Amino acid sequence: MNQRNLNEVDWSKIPAPVDDGATAHLVGMTIPPISLRATDDTMVTLSTLPGRIVVFAYPRTGEPGKIALVDDWDMIPGARGCTPQTCAFRDLFADLKAAGASHVFGLSTQDNVYQTEMASRLHLPFPVLSDEKLELARALRLPTMDVAGLTLIKRLTLVVDDGRITHVFYPVFPPDQNASEVLAWLKENPV
Repeated sequence: MNQRNLNEVDWSKIPAPVDDGATAHLVGMTIPPISLRATDDTMVTLSTLPGRIVVFAYPRTGEPGKIALVDDWDMIPGARGCTPQTCAFRDLFADLKAAGASHVFGLSTQDNVYQTEMASRLHLPFPVLSDEKLELARALRLPTMDVAGLTLIKRLTLVVDDGRITHVFYPVFPPDQNASEVLAWLKENPV
């Protein structure tokens, strides 16, 4: 399938993911001291960042006009919507910061070179972290899916306070509403 417009999605035609309990263990966990390459070419260690951090994870962003990873990508529950989710966090970035997020990060298993191009193309005001080696995903036992020989992180969002996970959004659907849901939660649960 050719991905012409990554932002225009009829969510009623996309299967919603179900809560399989794969994140039940995360609230209260301490983020391990793992450094990940960011699209601003820094190494980020989430466990050392003070304050409230929002980390939204997604399987992989597509490229306009390119062939999808697999023909039935849209029919894999939770696969479609990475670009709309990322753009929603971009559009609400200032509001998320005003609501108490000291940092906002995207997170996927895509390599930093691809993520850097995507961050530039989408004009992201926040860095995206590459967990290409699945170090953070494995340490936190994040839910993953295997597609076309790749292990991808299932879509979720973590709220981290001083290195400890305090809230998890999972499953996330529709993805383009996740940033609004996170913003509402931040306003209802100030630091």
